[in-house]
Amino acid sequence: PPSIDPYDTYDASVSYCVLEGHTDAVWDLSYNTTRQQLVSCAADSSVKVWSVADKKLVCTLPALEGAGEASSVCWVVGEAAHCIVGYGASAVCTIVDTETGNTVIKLDTAHDPVSGQAVGPINKVLSHPTLALTITAHEDRHIRFYDNSSGQLLHSMVAHLDSVTSLAVDQHGLYLISGSHDCSIRVWNLESKTCVQEMTAHRKKFDESILDVAFHPSRPYIASAGADAMAKVYI
Repeated sequence: PPSIDPYDTYDASVSYCVLEGHTDAVWDLSYNTTRQQLVSCAADSSVKVWSVADKKLVCTLPALEGAGEASSVCWVVGEAAHCIVGYGASAVCTIVDTETGNTVIKLDTAHDPVSGQAVGPINKVLSHPTLALTITAHEDRHIRFYDNSSGQLLHSMVAHLDSVTSLAVDQHGLYLISGSHDCSIRVWNLESKTCVQEMTAHRKKFDESILDVAFHPSRPYIASAGADAMAKVYI
C-alpha cells in the first residue's frame, strides 16, 4: 500500500564512527581484519589507510605518477601490509606496501596478448583467498588473472556483454561471481574458468546496472546491489 514506507528509518546507534579525510566521492573500501585497518580510494585521486580501532587516518599512500585516479583497492590475503590498487582510465595495477608506501610490484596490465589489444580501464580488483593471484574486472568486458610474484598475466577472458563492474570470490577460492552493466550476475568455476550459472538480476538505469556483488562469509548466499536502487540476496 502507498501508506507503507518501504525503506527502514535510519538508526544512528548502528554507526561506529565516521572517518573524514577524502574531499570527493569514495569509490572503494577494503577492510583488513588482522590489522583492523581500512583502505579507501576516492575521486580526489588519493588512497588512504585508516585505523578502525583508533578511528583515525594512518597514512595517505604516495600518488603513482601518471596513473591517474584509483578506482579500486583490496588487501592482499596472506600479506599483512600489502594492498592492491587498481587505477581506472590508465588500467595500471600495483601491489603497495602500506607501511612503507613503496610499490612491491606493478602488474603487467599494459597489453593483453590474448585479445591483442590494450587493457581496458579497471573497475574492480580482488585478491584470491588462497592463491597469490590478483583478479581484475575491466571496462572492456574482460576479467583477468595476474600472478602476484611475477606480475604476469595468467588468464584473460571475455566475461560479459558490457563492462564488468564487480567481483567476489568465496572463502575457499573455488567460485568467482561477477556483476556487469549487462544486468547479469555470472558464477564462475575458478579451476576451469567457465561460467556455471547466470542470473539476470537488475534493471538498467542511466546505462548502469549491477554496481557490486558479494559472497556471504559462511553461508551459501550471494548478494548484489544495482543502479535500480535494489539490493538482492540469492540462495
